[in-house]
Amino acid sequence: MAFGVKVKTVKTSNKYTIESFYEAIKDKKFTAGEPSLTKHGLVYVITFPALDSRNQVWIMRTGFGQESNKFQVQKQEQAGMGNMMSNAALDGLTKGWAGVGKVFGSNAKECEKLVEVTAQELNALGL
Repeated sequence: MAFGVKVKTVKTSNKYTIESFYEAIKDKKFTAGEPSLTKHGLVYVITFPALDSRNQVWIMRTGFGQESNKFQVQKQEQAGMGNMMSNAALDGLTKGWAGVGKVFGSNAKECEKLVEVTAQELNALGL
């Protein structure tokens, strides 16, 4: 785990785009909540309900090309264009102190646990 970021890799039997992977999991039950397909910058990521603006479980496709059989489940800041801009602005105003919540605190620890559980739940689906 990098400082404030937890990452778990999930391998699937089939190759998926991020959109087709979302379609495969969108109706499944997850401890982290209901998955959503979220635009973040130039890419789409699968997200679960954020615990706060600094702690959210994401799923991202890894590798080159449009399809992959490897996905990363990770702890990140809340996704979305508006959230990305407001978090960056707040970090700039506080010289980074606003981001301490993604490393310390009960939500940070809970989000790390949800990353682990979500990776286990994805593996159990046998995709």
